[in-house]
Amino acid sequence: MGMRVAEVGVGELVKAGLSMEEAQEFERILKAAVDGARGSDPSEVWREVVARRVLRPSHPHGLHRLVFHSVYAEWDESIRGPPLYWFPSLYESMHTNLGRLMETNGPRLLGLSYKDPITSYSLFQKFSVQNLEVYWSMVLKELSVLFHRAPRCILDTTDKSKHGGTWLPGAVLNIAECCLLPVSYPRKHDNSLAVVWRDEGNDDSPVNRLTLKELREQVMMVANVLDATFSKGDAIAIDMPMTVYAVIIYLAIVLAGFVVVSIADSFAAKEIATRLRVSKAKGIFTQDFIVRGGRKFPLYSRVVEAAPHKVIVLPAIGKDVDVQLREQDLSWKDFLSHADHLPRLNNYSPVYQPIDAVTNILFSSGTTGDPKAIPWTQVSPIRSAADAWAQINIQVGDVFCWPTNLGWVMGPTVLYASFLTGAALALYHGSPLDRGFGKFVQDAGVTVLGTVPSLVKTWKNTGCMEGFDWTKIKSFASTGETSNVDDDLWLSSRAYYKPIIECCGGTELASSYIQGSVLQPQAFGTFSTAAMTTGFVILDENGVPYPDDQPCVGEVGLFPLIMGATDQLLNADHEEVYFKGMPMYKGMHLRRHGDIIKRTVGGYFVVQGRADDTMNLGGIKVPHSSQSFLSFVSVHDVSYKLTQ
Repeated sequence: MGMRVAEVGVGELVKAGLSMEEAQEFERILKAAVDGARGSDPSEVWREVVARRVLRPSHPHGLHRLVFHSVYAEWDESIRGPPLYWFPSLYESMHTNLGRLMETNGPRLLGLSYKDPITSYSLFQKFSVQNLEVYWSMVLKELSVLFHRAPRCILDTTDKSKHGGTWLPGAVLNIAECCLLPVSYPRKHDNSLAVVWRDEGNDDSPVNRLTLKELREQVMMVANVLDATFSKGDAIAIDMPMTVYAVIIYLAIVLAGFVVVSIADSFAAKEIATRLRVSKAKGIFTQDFIVRGGRKFPLYSRVVEAAPHKVIVLPAIGKDVDVQLREQDLSWKDFLSHADHLPRLNNYSPVYQPIDAVTNILFSSGTTGDPKAIPWTQVSPIRSAADAWAQINIQVGDVFCWPTNLGWVMGPTVLYASFLTGAALALYHGSPLDRGFGKFVQDAGVTVLGTVPSLVKTWKNTGCMEGFDWTKIKSFASTGETSNVDDDLWLSSRAYYKPIIECCGGTELASSYIQGSVLQPQAFGTFSTAAMTTGFVILDENGVPYPDDQPCVGEVGLFPLIMGATDQLLNADHEEVYFKGMPMYKGMHLRRHGDIIKRTVGGYFVVQGRADDTMNLGGIKVPHSSQSFLSFVSVHDVSYKLTQ
C-alpha cells in the first residue's frame, strides 16, 4: 500500500519538488479539496482535486504522481477495476458530437430506457451494433460526405460470400472532393482554417495557415498537373514526411482518380522497392532530404536505389532541390511548371467513382515475404472520420495534430478525420521529440493532440515540453503501443487532466475496434469501450467466447459487419488471413484480428499482446496480419534512428 492522501505532509511535498513555502500552501489547498469531496471515496476525492485545479501543469511531475497514488492508495483493482482519473460532466457530454446525437435521437430509439449521454452510452453502443443502418444513416449526415449518386441502402448482406457485407452499394462520389468543398453542415466555409503548419527551426515565426479555398486551389492545380503526367487509374506513391505538400499531393491523387501508394519515409531502399513492385506504382513523390534537428538525412537517394519509373522531388528546405536528379525525374518546381499553360489551373472536375473504388494502398509490416497490400476504398475514410467524430469528439473549429506519416494508417486517418469533420489539420515539419514541436502545439492552438506512448515517454523524461501552455487541448489520443500509467499521468496533467482517448485497431479496419470515449470515465492505459457499431467477443483457448460481463483474457473475435474494413488484399488470400479457422458466433463468422486482450473488473480493456506470429520492432511486438500498433513507427523510425 502507498501513502494515503491524508498522510501527505509538507515533508513529502518538499521531496516531490516544492519549496517549503509552496509545500505549506499546497498542503492547505489539498486538504481543503479532500474535505470538500463528497464522501471519502477515492474517485470522488480525485474528482474534487481535479475540479479545483489543485495540481497545475507547471507543478513537478513527482507531485502529480504523489497526489494521484496517495488518493488511490487503498483502491483494490481486483474488486473495483482500474482507478479512474477523468469523469465526463453531464453538461459537457450533451455538447459532444455523440452526446448531441443521443439527446436528439435517444428517446426515439431507446424509449424509456434512455436517460442521458453518460448513463445510456453503453446501451446506445449496443444499439449501434444491432442497428447498423440506423446508426450510419444518422452519422453520414454529420460528416462532410457528398454523394454524386446516393447509395441504394446503407448495407446489403445478400451476397453470403462477403462476410462483411456490401456498404453503401450504388453510391458514386469522390472522397477528396468531400474534404475540399464548403458545406453548411458540418460548417465549412471557403475562409475556414483547413491546415496550419510550421517548419522546424522557424519556431519564433508565426504559424502558416491555409484556408479551405486556398487548400482546394492548391489541390486542384496539382490534380491538373497529374493528368498531364500520368494515365488515369495509375498508382502513384508518396514517400516523404507528412508535410502540407504531402497532404496536397495525397488529396490531388484521389481527386484526379489515381491511387495513392503509402510508403513510410523511414524505409530502406529494399522496402521501398517491394512496395512499388506490389502496387505497380508508376511514379513517386519524395523529398531530397529529411531534416531533423537541423541535420539532413538523404531520402531521394534511397528512393532512386529502389528504381522507380519516375520521381518528383520536393525540396526539404527553400525553393530548389539540393540533389542531382536522374534524367527521367522532375523537381517539384519543374513538375508544377506544367500547369503554366493551363487556362484554369485552380479549377478541376473531380473524377467520380463507385464507393468501392480503391483510392489508397497501404501496407502491413510484413517481415517474411512481401508485406500485405491493404486497399482502402472510399468507404474507409468515412469510417476513419466517423470514429474520430464519435470517440475522440473532433468538432468543427478544432485544431487536430497527430505527428505521424502517410505511410502508416494514422496518416490518412488524421487527414480524413480533420477534413470530413470540419476541423483544421496541424502539421509540424520536423521532429516531434523536441521543444519546437511543443511550441508549435501551443502557438497553433491545438485542441486535440494525438500521440504514441514512446513519444510521451521521451517528452516526460527529457523535460523538453516544460513551460509551454497546452491548456487549449480538450482531449488527447494515443495509439501505437500499450500505454504506461505514469506517462499518461504526465500527459493528461499538461492540460489540467484532460482525457486520453486510447485507440486500437488496424489498417485493414480503417479504424479502431476498442477505444476510449468522452462519454465514459477513463482510466490510464486502458480502453473503455468497443468502438461505435463494432461488436466483439473474447475467446478462450478453445475458441469459446467468455460471457460479455466477465473479466477474462483471450483472443479477440470481431463481428464481421464492420463498415470500412477490407474485403480483399492485393497480394494475399483475405479469407485465409482474416476468417479461416475462426469460430461462428450467433450465426456470424467471426473476423480474426490477432490481439490478446484482457477485460478488467468494471469492463475496461487492456491489450496484452498478439495471438499470431509476431515480429519485434523497436522492442514492440507487432503483427504481420494487422497494424494495430503501427501508427507510431514513422515518429519512432525517423526521429529515433536518424538522430542516433
